[in-house]
Amino acid sequence: MSLQGRSLPEITIKAVVLGVLLSMILAAANAYLGLFAGMTVSASIPAAVVSMGILRWFRRSNILENNIVQTAASAGESLAAGVIFTLPALVILGEWDDFGGKNFVWITIIAAFGGLLGVLFTIPLRRSLIVEGKLKFPEGIATAEVLETGQEGGKGVRIIAKAALVGALFKVGAKGIGLWPEVLEGARGIKRTLLYGGSNLSPALLSVGYIVGLNIAVLIFLGGAANWYAAIPAIAGQNEWPVYQLESEIENPDAWNAFPVKYKAIDRSASATEIEEAEKYNADIKEKLGKRVDAKDYSWVIWSKRTRYIGVGAMLIGGLWTIFKMRKSIVSGIKSGLEAYRAIGQGGGEIERTEKDMSMKWVLMLIVASVVPLFMVYQYFVNNVTISLPMAVVMLIAGFVFSAVAGYMAGLVGSSNNPISGITIATILVSSLLLVVLMGKGAEKGPAAAIIIGSVVCCAAAIAGDNMQDLKAGRIVGATPWKQQVMQIVGTLSGAIVIAPVLMLLHQAYGFRGMKGASPDALAAVQANLMASVSQGVFKGDMPWKYAYIGMGVAAAIIALDLLLEAKKSSFPYAGFGCCHRFLPSSGAFGADFCRGNHPLDYPSFPQTAGDAS
Repeated sequence: MSLQGRSLPEITIKAVVLGVLLSMILAAANAYLGLFAGMTVSASIPAAVVSMGILRWFRRSNILENNIVQTAASAGESLAAGVIFTLPALVILGEWDDFGGKNFVWITIIAAFGGLLGVLFTIPLRRSLIVEGKLKFPEGIATAEVLETGQEGGKGVRIIAKAALVGALFKVGAKGIGLWPEVLEGARGIKRTLLYGGSNLSPALLSVGYIVGLNIAVLIFLGGAANWYAAIPAIAGQNEWPVYQLESEIENPDAWNAFPVKYKAIDRSASATEIEEAEKYNADIKEKLGKRVDAKDYSWVIWSKRTRYIGVGAMLIGGLWTIFKMRKSIVSGIKSGLEAYRAIGQGGGEIERTEKDMSMKWVLMLIVASVVPLFMVYQYFVNNVTISLPMAVVMLIAGFVFSAVAGYMAGLVGSSNNPISGITIATILVSSLLLVVLMGKGAEKGPAAAIIIGSVVCCAAAIAGDNMQDLKAGRIVGATPWKQQVMQIVGTLSGAIVIAPVLMLLHQAYGFRGMKGASPDALAAVQANLMASVSQGVFKGDMPWKYAYIGMGVAAAIIALDLLLEAKKSSFPYAGFGCCHRFLPSSGAFGADFCRGNHPLDYPSFPQTAGDAS
């Protein structure tokens, strides 16, 4: 149902309003999902279905309007990933107490202009990756198919509503009424080692499993299983089982395997209930002293302080390998884009509507305009122009390179499987090492400065992958590229407006695991905890490089296996990812599960037919 030769209304008032509203709603929903489960999913298809269900009630609506709506709406979802993967790390590090006041403004600026850069950086790459390239862009194709079968929009909306109701009832039953536990977990010491088991009963994770498909879910499970069933027991077996000790009696309370405890001071002027609670607490502490640490607590510490860095190394190597593999595509994309603009400027003829991108003049002007407020953010954090300028340069270079990587990877495996967290880890690690040189080892603001650079790059990369998927869908249905790019910017700015309030609400309602005073119900904030650990580890000098090197070796081995399977035309990598260059998803997905704070059974569930959903 391509409309290459026809011109229909695209950017209309109802399409803009609906796109803005859906962008805000999906940004909020994905922020919670990402902080809770450590994964986010592409919203292009759900947005297209909802759009068709609503616009069908208007007398004059068309497929290009629906495409414009999903283009704007999906931007909010992608932007949420860029923000929640990074900025909660500032609370975890203790740099921020909350997301209010000035922090509210900084979050909005980082989200808005970081996302804007993601749109702008990918515009010159559209011709190479979408028009001339052979990339599949699976979610872009699927979105186009949904748009072309718009007569089923009403049915699709009803299905989404029913699924949302089931998920809400399950959540109320578990969290609100307490009919069943959300998390089942336990661990047991076996001589010097341990065995942990657990599961998270979550409709959100089940839904993610349906979306990512069987092969991706298997890779994710294997990464988690290797971590919890092999790496953690092995490390436990190589060390003496720790015991609970008074904080004042431990020689090195900051050691990774130290379990310090301390008595609670009793205020005799307090109420009888408070005194009784304090005395009971102290009695429990006294009972613990000298005894072996609980196996469940020990397993989580091993993950937090040791095995998660295996994931850091694996994801870093996976990211570098991907950049190396796509170096020619990046260069050719820039060249072909500039040649097209040059030809138009020299009177090379009018370009077709379906090939018109935003003017390169506007692209460059908006890039410069975006850098200025981001530089102000850097200057606020470090208060040193000689450091802020290099930070801005690193942000621009890393932002463009990794936006190109994200766009390319979206063409390979889709936005839902795009390893944005791996890209961000690589950025933060490199930024931290550079800032150590500029600011000195142990710099108080160093970790936060690295997180800020990573947050901008993360937002840019997340939006870049989504932008390319939307442009692929638009090309199939005959949309105008520059209009989609404008609406991607509108959707990005809409999502940026709501992301700070959403973070405030989630922080107040749940908190984040790893922050001071976190409750047992705190959101996992997996990626944010990892970003905080990496940046802090580099500046403190206690980064466990040994485990990062192990992860690098694991990634190299998986890459070699991928190459071997590709040479033998094995069906597994092709079935799992849609084409032949699976290096970052394979090594990255495997490594990501060393970084997540969940048991393998907590990862996306998948039905027997899940492969059909990918």
